[in-house]
Amino acid sequence: MKKKLHDLAHAWVRKLATYEPGRPIEEVARELGFADAEEIIKLASNENALGPSPKALAAMRRALTDMHLYPDGSAFYLRRALAAKLGVDMDQIMVGHGSNEIIALLGQAFLRPGTNIVMADRAFVVYRLVADAFRARTIAVPMKNFTHDLDAMLRAITPRTRLVFIANPNNPTGTMVDGAALDRFMRRVPAHVAVVLDEAYIELLPPARQPDTLRYVRAGRHVFVLRTFSKTYGLAGLRVGYALAPREGVDLLNKVRQPFNVNAMALAAAEAALADQAFVTRTRRLVAGGLKTLERACARLGLECVPSVTNFILVKVGPGRAVCRALEREQVIIRPMDGYGLPEYIRVTVGRPAENAKFIRALTKVLKS
Repeated sequence: MKKKLHDLAHAWVRKLATYEPGRPIEEVARELGFADAEEIIKLASNENALGPSPKALAAMRRALTDMHLYPDGSAFYLRRALAAKLGVDMDQIMVGHGSNEIIALLGQAFLRPGTNIVMADRAFVVYRLVADAFRARTIAVPMKNFTHDLDAMLRAITPRTRLVFIANPNNPTGTMVDGAALDRFMRRVPAHVAVVLDEAYIELLPPARQPDTLRYVRAGRHVFVLRTFSKTYGLAGLRVGYALAPREGVDLLNKVRQPFNVNAMALAAAEAALADQAFVTRTRRLVAGGLKTLERACARLGLECVPSVTNFILVKVGPGRAVCRALEREQVIIRPMDGYGLPEYIRVTVGRPAENAKFIRALTKVLKS
């Protein structure tokens, strides 16, 4: 009997789960027969409702004529700009194809059968998927009030733990732990563990509210701080993120990353976006106002929501996936949370004022029906 391609793969690979991304506008339009996809709004993937940084757009246009050339494999200019802005050395920075690639590289560098990771049970699902891909065990620690329970996570660490993931702020709950709590955790974490602080949403917060995690990097602690240009800077489509770590950690990641892993347009756009402080300020203002609007609407509708510091909000609606499907028929795409073990919840990204209003009208209609 002829073998199928599926049969030729490793048995453990065949059992891996597949990440479920937010549904794109075009897919929903095709499925539901909407003639005009532009009428659909997508509030599912925590994208920046303002679009890309204008300075990044200008840099992309300038880069167009050089697309026949390979990109700078060391991301020299972007790393130099990041080092100057963040007060670290260039060799403490590694640039990746989104922070997701860096999470996978951490798995490649640190995980194997017999090891484990520790994470919160309602944190970014990709941590678990990467651990599964390297046949490492995942120890999922219950959250406390939808927030990382760092004391419980410390107790969950075993001699075989290699990575502890802390998403701060956390996706999908929108919560965060403060600098004092992180300090207590870092003082007690064992030396055989590397701590991964995933700060994909950190720039959405005003600087005064951002924990100073880079001092762990400067001090040479076993830490990887992950950040991205996808959220605050509006460059999700370009896939560019970075890790900040002691030189030894960056060297390990560079040993397992592929050459030319970030394209030239992404490098140019990210460097320009980094200098666009006016855009960051506009983004923070939009998010703060949008969160208030969504929270007030939830209160009017009698819905529980988790107080958020990010550009999204977690709302308890009952049958989450059914509500999402009904909202799609109202031309609004949001995210069900059953994949995170929260089947009664939906996650809604902050949009522009008109988009938030359309979502609220659609949700009101769906709940009444």
